[in-house]
Amino acid sequence: MSLHLGDIAPDFEQDSSEGRIKFHEWLGNSWGILFSHPADFTPVCTTELGLTAKLKGEFEKRGVKAIALSVDPVESHKQWINDINETQNTVVNFPILADGDRKVSELYDMIHPNANATLTVRSLFIIDPAKKVRLIITYPASAGRNFNEVLRVIDSLQLTDSHSVATPGNWQDGDDVVIVPSLQDPEIIKQKFPKGYKAIKPYLRITPQPNK
Repeated sequence: MSLHLGDIAPDFEQDSSEGRIKFHEWLGNSWGILFSHPADFTPVCTTELGLTAKLKGEFEKRGVKAIALSVDPVESHKQWINDINETQNTVVNFPILADGDRKVSELYDMIHPNANATLTVRSLFIIDPAKKVRLIITYPASAGRNFNEVLRVIDSLQLTDSHSVATPGNWQDGDDVVIVPSLQDPEIIKQKFPKGYKAIKPYLRITPQPNK
């Protein structure tokens, strides 16, 4: 199965380091990030899971739940969590799915035979409260994920869902944004953007971030 942006994230039921997870039920009305790891006790993933734990407050501010996945069993996960807590000076505070039967890996197309026929690639999915897939990133095993970028994209998605704007390259929360080209009515633009805007080109109109 190949997932695309806008698809409903497949539901599943699977064991985890925090007990049995029914994914859609566990997500509830929250945003979610689901990210996979090739195996337990891998160095890059150890640092990533530590970072995710440290960013719990940032995820909570945005209404986001984090859940990880590895193909190893729950007991292995629990031993690995001890290592993560020790080496990353944190406490893992989110579940790690035990996907020994590859059920979730196959639902989310995490097995790439040309990379490795048995281990998951390092994929990350952002899922919105309607259970739609909003972002997919796949990394090679050697490159650690940038979780500041994950937070940045969540900020962009949540902003652009609520306002008629898009976020330019290298945008950070609080920077100027662009008015979407489909919005052309001057009166509606005036109502939506009382701070005004600068038209660099008819299709490129810069305005202060409207929720700041």
